[in-house]
Amino acid sequence: MTMSEINTQTAEKPEFYLTEDHHPENSTNLGFWLYLMSDCLIFAVLFATYAVVGRNYAAGPSPADLFDLKLVAINTAMLLFSSITYGFAMLQMERGAKAETLFWLGITGLFGLAFLGLELYEFYHLIHEGATPQRSAFLSAFFTLVGTHGLHVTFGIIWLITLMVQVSKRGLIPENRRRLMCLSMFWHFLDVVWIGVFSVVYLMGVVG
Repeated sequence: MTMSEINTQTAEKPEFYLTEDHHPENSTNLGFWLYLMSDCLIFAVLFATYAVVGRNYAAGPSPADLFDLKLVAINTAMLLFSSITYGFAMLQMERGAKAETLFWLGITGLFGLAFLGLELYEFYHLIHEGATPQRSAFLSAFFTLVGTHGLHVTFGIIWLITLMVQVSKRGLIPENRRRLMCLSMFWHFLDVVWIGVFSVVYLMGVVG
């Protein structure tokens, strides 16, 4: 075979490439569910730690001495309302209504910021009263558990703002819809975790 024949065969050889989307269907949802399961393990460890050392006060203040259930109830309502408004945003997304989706996402962000603001106020008040994380094992476990949840809410709000910018620029394209679905799972997950925090840490701590 001559060199010209080899070059001819090489030139005629078809090249393989994909013209469709390279993103496998439902792979993002599966991956995000796996992430949420790992996050469940983190919070499970924090809840278990609090259950073990949550009554070690080291002659310091107890939950009944520190917690204001009315304030915590208002804070809980802020997070619950944010989940409802995010649900409204998802309904508008399904309708393809960009402006309405952004509106409800903005309301969700405001509720999330209100939740964080009240939580920071509570932390400031406790530290001002001398109830610092190093005061007792109970307070160390409390600040770690509640603070970890607060960090998740903070990252969720940053994610929410980023998606609002993406939707405002590029609209409700399939990629943004997928990202909004992932954030929806994350946001509702934080809601469920907080219900556990409210019940185990605050309610049982004060009533029990």
